[in-house]
Amino acid sequence: MAAIHSISSQGFNVESWKRRPFRSPHHTASAVALVGGGSHPRPGEISLAHNGVLFLDELPQFDRKVLEVLREPIESGKISISRAANQQIFPARFQLIAAMNPCPCGYYGDMTDRCSCTPEKIRRYRTRISGPLLDRIDMHIEVPNLGHEILHTIDEANIESSNNVRARVIHAQTKQRSRTGSLNNLLSNPEISEHCNLEMHDRKLLEKAATQFNLSARSLMKILKVSRTIADLDNCDNIQNDHITEAISFRRLERLLQQLA
Repeated sequence: MAAIHSISSQGFNVESWKRRPFRSPHHTASAVALVGGGSHPRPGEISLAHNGVLFLDELPQFDRKVLEVLREPIESGKISISRAANQQIFPARFQLIAAMNPCPCGYYGDMTDRCSCTPEKIRRYRTRISGPLLDRIDMHIEVPNLGHEILHTIDEANIESSNNVRARVIHAQTKQRSRTGSLNNLLSNPEISEHCNLEMHDRKLLEKAATQFNLSARSLMKILKVSRTIADLDNCDNIQNDHITEAISFRRLERLLQQLA
């Protein structure tokens, strides 16, 4: 990671030594800024986020052509930049986190009915994100707007602390590495078949979801890997019904976009 940053235009910051990177490029960033390039190719944001987090806020505001170049590195964990004189391959194994509003004005689904967007306007806004790119994002989570009265009544004493969550994540990752030597997101298809076994009724549930929501084979594989991770966080050796149900629910945004298409 230090070597990657050292050849970038920004250089390496010694204060970042042994810290996982967090990169959050602005939505006006060009494809070269995001994936790297130039006459003498240098790493872009996705490589500078290697082994860390790449956060894309206001996802639909990014140029669609810029977002499409993410498809290869999300799958392969690297980016190949070809020029007439040479070819450079930079690592890009990052965790992608993206955020977006439900509509251009941001109030769609709000209990106050403040949204002034037409269905066509919402459809155009959401379909700025292509299906193939969305298909590569493991989890789609809708976060509702919370009223002030709800925020003031939240009992912080009953909220799990970050330290407890961190301990559960570390324990789950340890189980995953002892099982296959890697984390669940890197499981191959044969490993998924071996370690993500489902009971017959759960398999039928997954098949029903695939038919009803027209899920791709990639989506099904991601659902199985997310189910395996949820089970690991629950310290369960086998995937249970609630694990597969929760994993299916994380394809919500994909289904909404299909309904609007």
